[in-house]
Formats: sequence, C-alpha cells, structure tokens
Amino acid sequence: MNILGIESSCDETAAAVYTDDGLQSNIIASQAVHEQYGGVVPELASRAHHKTIWRTVQQAIDEAGITLSDVDAVAVTQGPGLMGSLLVGLCFAKGVCLSRDIPLLGVNHMDAHIYANFIDDTPNYPFVSLTVSGGHTQLVHVKDTFDHQLLGQTRDDAAGEAFDKIGKLLGLPYPAGPEVDKRSQHGDSRFHDFPQAMLDNNFEFSFSGLKTAVKYFLEDQEDRQQFLDDHLNDICASVSRAITDVLVKKLRNAVEHTKVESIVLAGGVSANSMLRSKAEELAAEQGVELYIPKLAYCTDNAAMIAITGHIMAEQGMYADMNLQPFASLSR
Repeated sequence: MNILGIESSCDETAAAVYTDDGLQSNIIASQAVHEQYGGVVPELASRAHHKTIWRTVQQAIDEAGITLSDVDAVAVTQGPGLMGSLLVGLCFAKGVCLSRDIPLLGVNHMDAHIYANFIDDTPNYPFVSLTVSGGHTQLVHVKDTFDHQLLGQTRDDAAGEAFDKIGKLLGLPYPAGPEVDKRSQHGDSRFHDFPQAMLDNNFEFSFSGLKTAVKYFLEDQEDRQQFLDDHLNDICASVSRAITDVLVKKLRNAVEHTKVESIVLAGGVSANSMLRSKAEELAAEQGVELYIPKLAYCTDNAAMIAITGHIMAEQGMYADMNLQPFASLSR
C-alpha cells in the first residue's frame, strides 16, 4: 500500500509517503513566524498550515515518485495537538479521501512517535518507550502492536517544555531546547545541582519545580548578565543533567518492573545528546536492546504518521469521515 501521511498538530506542516518498500519521502515546512513571540501562537499556526499544506503534500508525492492517484489511503494526525492546526490537516486529508474514494486513518500523535522507531528498525515486542516531547513525558509499556499500557507521565511540565522555558529564562532563542543541548556539550554538568523531583515515585514525573529553581538561582546572582556570560554553558549542562537523570532513572525503574528486553526513545527530546548517551549506558547496564529514531524522525514529522498509518492499515484500523480531532489525551 502507498500511504500518504499528514502531520499538523502544532507548528510543523509535514507530509510523507510510506509504501511496502519503506519511506519514500518526508517533507517538513517549519513556521518561523513564532520566533518573535518566543512560543507557538495557535491562530498563526493554523493560518500557516492552511497556506502551506497543499504544496507540502505535493512535494512529498513528487519526491516519492508517485501521483495522487497512486495513494491507497491517507493517514493524518487526529491528536493530541492544537485544535485549529489539527483541523487543517484533518480537513485536507478528508478532502483527499473523498475526492479519490480512498480510506482514512486517524493517527494518535503519541503512538506515532513510538512507531517512528520502526522506520529503520524493528523493535521486538514487548518493549518500554520513554516518550518525551514539548507537550508530553510518558513511560509506556508496549506489549504488542497498539497494545499499550501507560505506566506514568508528567504531572505538570513536560521535559521538552522545561527545556524550552528554562532556555527562555536564560535568554536563548525559541525553540530553546536544542540550543540548551548544544551549549550543554561545552559546559560542566556538575556546576550546580538543580533539584530532581519525584524520584520516590516509580513512573511519574514533575519538572515545574526545576524551572522555578533555575529562576531563583539566577535571581540570586549579584550581576545576572555577567554570570550568564561566564557560565551559560555550565548552567545548560547542569539543567540537562537534572532533566535527563530523572528520565533515565524512571526508565530504569520501568525496565526492571516490566522485565522487557528492549527499550525505545521517542519524541522531540529523544534528540537530546545527553539523554541518548545515558540511555545507551542504561541499555548496556541492563543488557537490553536500545532503539532511537534518526534525528529527522524525533521531532514532529509526517514519516512517523505515514508508517503508523501503514501499520494501522495492515490491522484494518480505518476511520470514517466523521473522524474528529482531539486536543488532549484525556478524551
């Protein structure tokens, strides 16, 4: 089957084609309009999706070497995400399906992050997924295809959200998470011990206190700007250690609890270099296989939507034209 995947949950307009021979294209149109606001503006995001979705889809189809007539089904992000952004992608996907009389597949964005690991690899079931992004932080026991048990999640800020908010406190440009990671590679992670919350709770996370701790730490400095000029990389490294230590400790708990032989990283924060390194150490320590997507498949993209749709099609998990978007996982 030739699956067209469409992703528009936040501020990336993306399209991809996945066939029985694998991924054929993966196009992402980013939205620079949000940089001046230091975060995603939902109304501007949906408008930008509306302007770019057709040419993004067309580019994905052209790069795959097929035509729209060759598409057998359309997989589209159903949620979670920004409602306006989701509606643009979903309405476009329905239009394609109705015009071509082909089936629709509604994809859970968080599931897609997990199945991004199947683009280049084939993780063995069961496995534990540490899914970390700007909006979610979860530990999921994946027992089989779409047989998922949520072990725990964040009670407040997600890990990616913490990176971005702390980066903003440090004066870094949006999105700050990748910049914090880049600078942390040149800093001393032992420069300061920032708090690590909820270590006694096996699978739950909390990162809002870390953001507050960094805020007060900076306010305590006599010359804040000079302090940042001298130690910005060290602070980034220390913040990265605090976040990734918690993530990996919880992942270890999950591996020991479930007795799985494979673990996967998923979501935008799985691109973080310190997290990747610590996950590799954990995998070696526990004697388990580790799977991490290529960097291109970590952040929001349509390749993960297309492959998840391909797996859903094999399971006969089609939707109808009454498919509705959902903004959060608590639907």
